[in-house]
Amino acid sequence: MRAVVQRVDGARVVVGGETVGEIVGEGLCVLVGVTHDDTPEKAALLARKLWSVRILEAEKSCSDIDAPLLVISQFTLYGDVRKGRRPTWNAAAPGPVAEPLVDEVVAQLRALGATVETGRFGADMRVSLTNHGPFTIVIDV
Repeated sequence: MRAVVQRVDGARVVVGGETVGEIVGEGLCVLVGVTHDDTPEKAALLARKLWSVRILEAEKSCSDIDAPLLVISQFTLYGDVRKGRRPTWNAAAPGPVAEPLVDEVVAQLRALGATVETGRFGADMRVSLTNHGPFTIVIDV
């Protein structure tokens, strides 16, 4: 699994003019990509890492200050542009494999006590955020 994590001062996801997920104030906006060999165990590992990584203000984690997370599925994180000009998506897991694993990341975060908002899997989403820093990291598990 791969996550692109941004420290934010608020973020939201809109689908068809409707806000489907939103966090206000300090937190993390997390784009999650799934590849073919990912498992529920990797989803749990990613959730623990997201909950405890110390990248918020004053080197705090979401667990330290009960900061919210906005988790959004994004298969394009496994796009490959090493050859040609058009990305290939061969490394991205198909929807029936990926969706339950993204849902598992969210479920595991909530089980840890996190406040989690989400996008809508497979939808044409509009994501807006205020990146605080800017601060963006990539986590591979």
